[in-house]
Amino acid sequence: MREHPHQRPADGRDGFEKRPGRERGERGPRVFAAGDLKLLLPALIAEQPCHGYDLIRRIESLFDGAYTPSPGVIYPTLTFLEESDLIAGDTDGGKKRYTITDAGRLFLTEQAVALEGLRMRIDVSKRSLRGHDRPPQIHEAVHNLRHALHSHHGRWSAEEIIRVADLLNTTAKAIVDGPAVQFVPEQSE
Repeated sequence: MREHPHQRPADGRDGFEKRPGRERGERGPRVFAAGDLKLLLPALIAEQPCHGYDLIRRIESLFDGAYTPSPGVIYPTLTFLEESDLIAGDTDGGKKRYTITDAGRLFLTEQAVALEGLRMRIDVSKRSLRGHDRPPQIHEAVHNLRHALHSHHGRWSAEEIIRVADLLNTTAKAIVDGPAVQFVPEQSE
């Protein structure tokens, strides 16, 4: 029998327990959003024509070695881009060497803002994957917040939306503003 997302499991757990680390063989965090590779690969190829393996290594270097895309992600995307005439693949010594096409250059020009946003997300992801963005306690608190929001499933009244949005916005502002500086008046002697 399936539980409702907002009900507590029969074993008494409330979902706020410490999560275990990634187990061997499990997938890691998703690094690219849908469509990101279809934008990044032509940009990298426009910088320098290369083979699929070279693209994997170049993406790995963008992440300072913290992430390496699998060939199972890269090669189907290259096939899609080639079929879309954004890149061209020429066989070179048994391996395909990819170059950007005129249509690919036009595509990159039209997508310049999206590409810049993708590069910024890569920088953020790189820090996150290397563990430099947040201490474990903050990761756990974010997990707890997500769980609390998911457990609210379907029970959003207008008042509750305002209450939760205010809480989240106030918290976000307090984090950005940093620790409060308390004024301590000097004591006269």
